[in-house]
Amino acid sequence: MTGRLNWRRISAPWALVLLTTACAELTFTAVAVPETWLLLPLLLVMYGAGVLLIREAVVRVGGGWPSLVLLGLAYELAEDGLGLQALTSPRMYGAADWGLRFLGLNWTYWESQIGVHVVLSILVPIALVDMLFPHRRNRPYLGRGGFVGIGALAFVGVVGLRTIVSAIVDPGYQMPWSAMVVFTALIIGLAVLALMGVALPHREELGRADRRAPRPGVVGFVSMYLTMAFLTTVLPLGLGSTMLLGDMMAPVLLLVVGAMTAVPFGLVVLRWRTAANWSDRHRIWLIGGILVSHTAFMMLGSVLSALLGALTLAASVLLLIKLARHVAQREIQANTVLV
Repeated sequence: MTGRLNWRRISAPWALVLLTTACAELTFTAVAVPETWLLLPLLLVMYGAGVLLIREAVVRVGGGWPSLVLLGLAYELAEDGLGLQALTSPRMYGAADWGLRFLGLNWTYWESQIGVHVVLSILVPIALVDMLFPHRRNRPYLGRGGFVGIGALAFVGVVGLRTIVSAIVDPGYQMPWSAMVVFTALIIGLAVLALMGVALPHREELGRADRRAPRPGVVGFVSMYLTMAFLTTVLPLGLGSTMLLGDMMAPVLLLVVGAMTAVPFGLVVLRWRTAANWSDRHRIWLIGGILVSHTAFMMLGSVLSALLGALTLAASVLLLIKLARHVAQREIQANTVLV
């Protein structure tokens, strides 16, 4: 009995750690760069601990999606700014050639990673775990000691990126002290706003009878299309050397078009989620569209990437179908109890 209770207690945080790492890297970068699997222990610490820390902090202060987004921005600055140093490096990943580099910052890379990490590292994994464990949706997963420990692990993950990944991929580069100070100040400011600005408007009027979300399949298609549109605007195909719109648009225009894709998408989703007919089935299709597009985008690099991507897509779709069935069965059981 004790073992069963312990497993039930740790299953949700472990699910978040694994799903975060899978959504952020294993179904994305690892498709085009299989060597990413060698970094799995570091990725689990950096992604898993970081997002678990964010989720726990937001739940403890009673925050909502605005707090998650703000901490997602801080998380991105910690990972790509202080850890990988990719926001300022002129060589890391060739990111300086993706688009606009101005005042020593890789702006196109920055915008792409804001979209990828806020959505795929934060919002999508948390939404999936909330559907898997709905009874723990607004409750902390960890005690005080666990919370402190996971914060320490998240810090270790950022240091690991700096001392291992950055040192190997971009040896010898040290970001300017001025950038480090600015990034650190921004991270602290975003964290304070996210956790102390609890009055941020996040409790929309849900179930509004005057709003209707489209069918789940339509939600999935829109999600898939807009995700692919954003990725192909701000990232080179398959993380190679070719920007799809690079020769057609000025670097500044690429940033504008990327924002014009991402921001309306977010606003539409926020409107849909307040509709009376919005359900977990809609959420699964929404997430499915995002995951399918971001994996498909990475399949364009090589034959191996196409094969790995196809296997990844098949696994993702099968797991989402299983989740949909699980949610449907849970709703049937709940309705039966009510009757």
